[in-house]
Amino acid sequence: MKRLTRNIERQWYSRPDWLLLLLPLSFLFRVIAFFRRRHQSAGAPAAELPVVVVGNIMLGGTGKTPVIIALCRALVDRGIRPVVISRGYGVHSDQSRVLPPGGTAEQFGDEPVLISRATGCAVVVGADRVASVRLVAERQLGDLVLSDDGLQHYRLSRHYEIAVLDARRRLGNGWCLPVGPLREPASRLLEVDAVLINGAPFYAPWLPKGKTYSMRLQPSHWRNLLSGQSLPVRDLDLTSATAVAGIGNPERFFQTLRDLGFAGPAHAFPDHHPFSPGDLQGLSASLLLMTEKDAVKVQSFAESDWWALVVEAELPPALVQTVALLAAPGSDKTSSELDL
Repeated sequence: MKRLTRNIERQWYSRPDWLLLLLPLSFLFRVIAFFRRRHQSAGAPAAELPVVVVGNIMLGGTGKTPVIIALCRALVDRGIRPVVISRGYGVHSDQSRVLPPGGTAEQFGDEPVLISRATGCAVVVGADRVASVRLVAERQLGDLVLSDDGLQHYRLSRHYEIAVLDARRRLGNGWCLPVGPLREPASRLLEVDAVLINGAPFYAPWLPKGKTYSMRLQPSHWRNLLSGQSLPVRDLDLTSATAVAGIGNPERFFQTLRDLGFAGPAHAFPDHHPFSPGDLQGLSASLLLMTEKDAVKVQSFAESDWWALVVEAELPPALVQTVALLAAPGSDKTSSELDL
């Protein structure tokens, strides 16, 4: 199964070969997605608070979670109370719930727990994002809602859409599922309010003019999972280290480590992998390196030589300012009225 998965992913991000046999399914997928969007959008109830969706149009990691964290911090600095809503991957409860201070990744999902710990902002987890927004409004938890993913959750009314795109992977082979990694065709990017490229900027005809921005994820420091100790990124000796990653794009994390001098073995796990002690047993020769997202899942059995790399997103000030304007008192502006 792993070999088949790797083969499919290779074709998603290069020239497809036998996957082209599934082209009829790809066209069917696009038709179903079109009618699903039209049906859900027509019945979407009005949101009681400004809603900003941070998502993407493809499978795999693009850097959405660091963007959410950076947006939360920037908005708080401006006196705004953002609330994050999230599906909570692997969470089986259908009820929208406010993540409590002691909430775990097993109960609420890895990304919601990470966002909560990194920002201190309220996080609501639930499969029905409309119900989550309603809960935020009823309990007066904040001034603005940031939806972690949900670009294709068209029952959710939104005031602003940000699509995050990985500069290296871009749109893969450009095909929709199952031939390629796209959830929606590339033309969807021309409709969003902002495209945020994670990495070096580039030009493509499917990027909206005047609404495309770039940002970088910068390594900030290392955090020891057991003691909480922080170290500058260059102060940790990576000579005998081993790396693990259970995220959507593990290679991006491994490359970041190599840029810091890491040359050891790297072990990729599926996205949102529920780590157990057995998964990591025997992997660490000296240091075990991982992402913050993975760290929240192994915190309960962490060892003294396990370290998480803390990264921070540097967002365009104009984009932050536009989002902040949505929460201005008495503001009833729509995305089309906001000028970046």
